[in-house]
Amino acid sequence: MARQYNVVDADGHILEPLNLWTDYIEPQYRDRAPRLVTNNHGRQQLQVDSALLGSAERGLGAIGAIGARDGHVIADGFEYSQGRPGGFDPHKRIPDMDMDGIDAAFLYPSIGLFVGGIQDPGLAGATCRAYNRWLADYCKPYPDRLFGVAMLPMQDVDQAIEEMKFARKELGFRAGFLRPNPYNNRLIHDPAYDPFWSACEELDFAIGFHEGASPGMPQVAVDRFEGRGAKHIISHTMEMMLAALSMIWGGVCERHPKLRVGFLESGGGWIAPWLDRMDRHFDDQGFNDSGLKNRPSDIFRRQCWISFEPVEGSLRYLADYVGPNKIMWATDYPHPDGFFPGAPKMIGKQLEGLSSETKHAVMAGGAMGFYGLH
Repeated sequence: MARQYNVVDADGHILEPLNLWTDYIEPQYRDRAPRLVTNNHGRQQLQVDSALLGSAERGLGAIGAIGARDGHVIADGFEYSQGRPGGFDPHKRIPDMDMDGIDAAFLYPSIGLFVGGIQDPGLAGATCRAYNRWLADYCKPYPDRLFGVAMLPMQDVDQAIEEMKFARKELGFRAGFLRPNPYNNRLIHDPAYDPFWSACEELDFAIGFHEGASPGMPQVAVDRFEGRGAKHIISHTMEMMLAALSMIWGGVCERHPKLRVGFLESGGGWIAPWLDRMDRHFDDQGFNDSGLKNRPSDIFRRQCWISFEPVEGSLRYLADYVGPNKIMWATDYPHPDGFFPGAPKMIGKQLEGLSSETKHAVMAGGAMGFYGLH
């Protein structure tokens, strides 16, 4: 009997084993494989060649310390290897999902979010290939509950296309992720990427944009503030807003009408005024230099999705405005700012008083539509 999906986590995370890249990467890149090292502050960072990625002061050790946002874990001094066991081991993840009544989870990287900062296209491609093959092995024991999202080396468009083809046809992945930040100093609507978007259409392969708190790639406006909180507010939301502008106003979605695009882990409440602002400029011929034939909000409702966090009070007011079938939610498990346990209950509370159809669309239907889970 086919599994019923009533609660779907659209953006969970794994914790990459410390030996992932040395074990899975191609031999010619093994000496340059990403690895965790301890810096001069006594913190763990990801080393790629001579570059250290991730915050030098905070490090990456606590990235698996789920519960820290509620004071359940003292994250300072936490070692990466102490992260939630389910991040490393699928057999230990399933009981955590069952605890929250989650039927399926789509899985993104943790330290691998920083791979977009690798400058050498060859190393970037090898790093992505190794990660995807490991992730397929992680998901293999639970093929109807754990779904990998491929890491794509957008540093080189041809490599990204080839890895997407392999991930779709050989690994069975339904989606891949990109950082919203510029690769190669190009905005995401640059015509150089059109072959990539065409391949996504041909392969029925969804693309989720996912930010990562790392200086390895350009990040908008973080130079204006010092505090960690302010930088996190800025980078995750504003980079995603710019990615949405590129994909919609920049014409990518209209040029590729079968493309499915998701905007993740940036909050969701910004999407309504952002679409309103695009529509306002589309309707005003003094501003409309987009070349679009369709209003931005119509383009969004046709082929884009947005993920809300469980604490967002605007969700209940925007569900029907945006379209509940275009809304997803996420646990962010096992990251320290994630929502575990209790994320589905938190989302359910935000949806109180709405129709059962709207509730199901938000809890599961949106993610199923985006990822093509039938």
